[in-house]
Amino acid sequence: MSTQAGELGPVSRSSSWRTPAIIILCGCAIGMLGFGPRSALGFFVQPMSHEFAWGRDVFGLAIAVQNLLWGLGQPLAGAVADRFGLFRVMCVGALLYAGGLLLMRYSSTPLSLNLGAGVMVGFGLAGCSFNLVLSAFTKLLPAEKRGLALGAGTAAGSFGQFLFAPIGVALIDNFGWQQALTVFGFLMLLIIPLSLALSTPPVATTANTTPEDEQTFTKALAEAFGHRSYVLLVLGFFTCGFQLAFITVHLPAFLVDRGISTQTGGWVIAAIGLFNIMGSLSVGYLQNSLPKRYILSAIYFTRALATLAFISFPITPFSAIAFGAVSGLTWLSTVPPTSALVALMFGTRWLATLYGFAFVSHQVGGFLGVWLGGIVFEKFGSYTPIWWLSILFGVLSALINLPIVEKPVQRAVAQPA
Repeated sequence: MSTQAGELGPVSRSSSWRTPAIIILCGCAIGMLGFGPRSALGFFVQPMSHEFAWGRDVFGLAIAVQNLLWGLGQPLAGAVADRFGLFRVMCVGALLYAGGLLLMRYSSTPLSLNLGAGVMVGFGLAGCSFNLVLSAFTKLLPAEKRGLALGAGTAAGSFGQFLFAPIGVALIDNFGWQQALTVFGFLMLLIIPLSLALSTPPVATTANTTPEDEQTFTKALAEAFGHRSYVLLVLGFFTCGFQLAFITVHLPAFLVDRGISTQTGGWVIAAIGLFNIMGSLSVGYLQNSLPKRYILSAIYFTRALATLAFISFPITPFSAIAFGAVSGLTWLSTVPPTSALVALMFGTRWLATLYGFAFVSHQVGGFLGVWLGGIVFEKFGSYTPIWWLSILFGVLSALINLPIVEKPVQRAVAQPA
């Protein structure tokens, strides 16, 4: 059997210091740093909106643009990383991310907010988020270590959320939102040295491949979008983005509207991150023995039930933290089985690219979740319609994932002339 281009064998021999443990640790650190600040941006809604007399739709649009461009930029970043190596993509992404947070710190108009928090952070996330980390894990690590590594990488993003939510609240309360964004911006520069451990070689320098392993970008896309199971996976991923983005940005303000303190809101977001560490690691382990489509269906259905219970009873600090805990168990737990299914169906050659296109669906959902949340609140003074829409999407995605076929795509074998 031929080795897929970019897998551990050829890469590890060229850099003896990059052991699997070093790769996983550095990748997890990048995942934590990349996901942390953007998870805490919801805590900037009220102070910035109050200072500049903005409606929540203004901030909501900026974060919606961020989610959309993160998604649209992911396939491009993935394709460049697949073709030319990961390190340079990570460097550009980290610089854009840091620059966007610093521009956001000096924003005083909706336009500058959209440019910093929306465009620059969005494209920055595409280049240095945990999505590329998971792709690198799949390429650089042996098969027996991938499942748990994917879970660990996703859990690291959740730990970033757990860590940065209370830190963000504390920085805002003690030093102001401008200084909080400055600290976040400079922390993003740490991604650059960490990404050295995840660097993958350009395609031209990877292991020898057989002719049938050589697949062009356009052929890979045509094959993926002509494959029913991949399309179903992509459609289901939309709901994940919708729910996560809406809750991340609007839940803190929703809780304040219900009389819950900002500090409690910080601990709710932190609880989501903490419990998703357990959820992601558990899913990373379980996906080695259980059908991944059933895991995904269970996750989406659990989210729908948790949301229904949350909005059906009075909102208290206890119910808010309980909702955060249950949501956390399923928060980013869709990511390991989704990326693993893409690798199973199509191999690792164009993994970052094909997972990137699945992530576009995720981020289109994120755009709509954040944007509609702001629009609906400004029009009706309530988030209730969006909560119910989130429940509906959860049930639909639970059903959509059930027919997925978990096996490699059948490729025609070239016949000799």
